[in-house]
Amino acid sequence: MDFSTIKNTFDRVSKKRKLESVKTQEVIDRVLQEIEQTAEQLVDCNECSKIEETAFLTRLQAQLSKYEPLTQLGAAQREVNQAFNQYGKLVEKYPFLDIAKAYRDIEFDRHSVNKIIALHFYRQGQFELGDCFIDEAQETNAAILRAPFVEMHQILEGIKDRNLKPALEWTRLHHSELNEKGSCLEFKLQQLQFVHILLESGRLAALQHARSSFKYYATLHMGEIQRLMGCLLWAKRLDCCPYRDLLDPKHWEVILIEFTKEFCNLIGQAYNSPLYVTILAGCEALPSLIKLASVMANRISEWRSLKQLPVEIQLPNSLQFHSIFSCPVSRDQSTADNPPMLMPCGHVLCRQSIQKLAKGPSQSFKCPYCPLEVYISNCRQINF
Repeated sequence: MDFSTIKNTFDRVSKKRKLESVKTQEVIDRVLQEIEQTAEQLVDCNECSKIEETAFLTRLQAQLSKYEPLTQLGAAQREVNQAFNQYGKLVEKYPFLDIAKAYRDIEFDRHSVNKIIALHFYRQGQFELGDCFIDEAQETNAAILRAPFVEMHQILEGIKDRNLKPALEWTRLHHSELNEKGSCLEFKLQQLQFVHILLESGRLAALQHARSSFKYYATLHMGEIQRLMGCLLWAKRLDCCPYRDLLDPKHWEVILIEFTKEFCNLIGQAYNSPLYVTILAGCEALPSLIKLASVMANRISEWRSLKQLPVEIQLPNSLQFHSIFSCPVSRDQSTADNPPMLMPCGHVLCRQSIQKLAKGPSQSFKCPYCPLEVYISNCRQINF
């Protein structure tokens, strides 16, 4: 089932809603401005006669009538309603999917699942919720995951407040590990710190920072350092200088992501939460699983007892993390005892499948996917 149409329609509704919100705020601000101006005029005119007060109010009424705030608000709301109605009609065309059909009884390691959930809470900075979950699930061993993420979020909060000192101190303590990985995080933080100092404290303070910090990165980052030195010539006109791209606020957003990736990597954790990745992969696979369950509706017991799915579930590249080969003939995943074998024709099967097809080491067999006759001796093992 293709949900792209529904997604695009929903995006249009969301866009209309945002535009309507902006328009509503503009109308409210305009009406409020007119009322405040009239109120100020009435306050300033302490000895105004009834006629003058009436004139002020009449002018206010005329301005509001001319501006027609209710008409403008109504027009904006009608556009949102129309888009929302179209979205509702589109959703109704799609059949209701009973996701319970795709459910199968699978044995889970309860402790591992609880650990993944607690890790997700800590990763998101929801430490009280994570502690509560661990207490109620009685998973005290999972609490060791808390301290690293407390430190990470404290540093991230500092970066959000334009305070890079905690992040720079962390990179200093882990300089050797970052160096071994070829990470540029430390220099990027120093670069961002230089621009921040130049904006906040001026040319002299930025130059002092450059002299004390950039000498360690001259070999690998001379080009970037030269651009930063060029900023000193435009200290009071940075917004119109050739290096104004260095002032882009997006650099702070990028450094948040890069720091999180490097921090998680050094503590042996993935950048994305395993719980998030699992749910995302499940959502991608759910339509195929529901379709498969419908096909096997008359064989419920077989469906419930499956140890391995009879078809491959295609996931996007972003959700593929390991090179795992599944034999197209047996549907079994390759193992050390049953590795993938490349045939002369270019097709790949697992060794056990080839042995079954050949029925003997000296006998040829036909490739299941092309007319070529193949001997086992001509097949080569593939190592991922």
